[in-house]
Amino acid sequence: MRTSRKAATLITVAALGIGIAVSGCSGSGGRSAEEKPAGTSGGAAADTPRMKIAMVTHSGEGDTFWDIVQSGAKQAAAKDNVEFLYSAHKEGKEQAQLVQAAIDQKVDGLIVTLAKPEAVEDVVAKAVKAGIPVVTINSGAQFSKRLGALGHIGQDEKVAGEAVGEELGARGRKKAVCIIHEQGNVSLEERCAGVRKTFGGRVENLNVDGTNMPASTSSIEAKLQADKDIDAIVTLGAPFAAASVKAKEGSGSEAEVDTFDLNAEVVKRLKAHEVGFAVDQQPYLQGYLAVDELWLNRTNGNVIGGGKPVLTGPAIVTATDVPQLEKYTARGTR
Repeated sequence: MRTSRKAATLITVAALGIGIAVSGCSGSGGRSAEEKPAGTSGGAAADTPRMKIAMVTHSGEGDTFWDIVQSGAKQAAAKDNVEFLYSAHKEGKEQAQLVQAAIDQKVDGLIVTLAKPEAVEDVVAKAVKAGIPVVTINSGAQFSKRLGALGHIGQDEKVAGEAVGEELGARGRKKAVCIIHEQGNVSLEERCAGVRKTFGGRVENLNVDGTNMPASTSSIEAKLQADKDIDAIVTLGAPFAAASVKAKEGSGSEAEVDTFDLNAEVVKRLKAHEVGFAVDQQPYLQGYLAVDELWLNRTNGNVIGGGKPVLTGPAIVTATDVPQLEKYTARGTR
């Protein structure tokens, strides 16, 4: 696993954040530490006042990435004596309404994604004005501070894209198609822009309907049939790697499939050499650290990363990393 040098320092900070939080736990539980997800103590929750924390994301239906984010958040919530509430909508207007609903519930902390910042910025600022601490995760890091958030937890999307462009070049690729599965998502656009910046070959974007996997597969297949020069397919989410493998087979293309994000299916396809490499941004950390930051801020006045973005990636993962990752992806924490 190769980690971007720009990300390495702040990943260390993130790891320290977990260490600080876990140190307050007691008990060892029924399973060995090796078998348990990070942050699981098996003992009583923290002896601190009960908190209610809401997470509102831009996830579409069926996106396994957000299952992993929630897994991390729930582990931290169990440890920190937190009631965790989750809601999501892929459309910005509806996401903003969900943030307002969290404000109306008088939550003690809010975690929000800024994939479509113009749609949610007013209501996030409203939460801050109401005295609700906010942590942003995953997308829109450049907007986080302006909106008054404590900080942002995720990967630098442009740096991640640049890492992919460099990796494609090292693999001798000449033309890539970058699959955008949610139009208007600033993070996805940044990823493709990063690829284009460092890749010596050509890059074309292809917009697909990420909520309709059969239609997405057909769109990718049609693109591959129409352009035989494409020798790399870059998907921006783990579920679309499998769709691209299927599209590649249907079109007779020889293009390599590479992807952002991990799940058990991607690791399986890395092992089978159906996917060349994946970019791991450690979504479990994003959920875990966001809950932990809000808890630490309330109980100890801490701000992880000193208010600057805390990077959880990117790291380039290949087939050689599969033995290390399989047990973690199987339990839904990587």
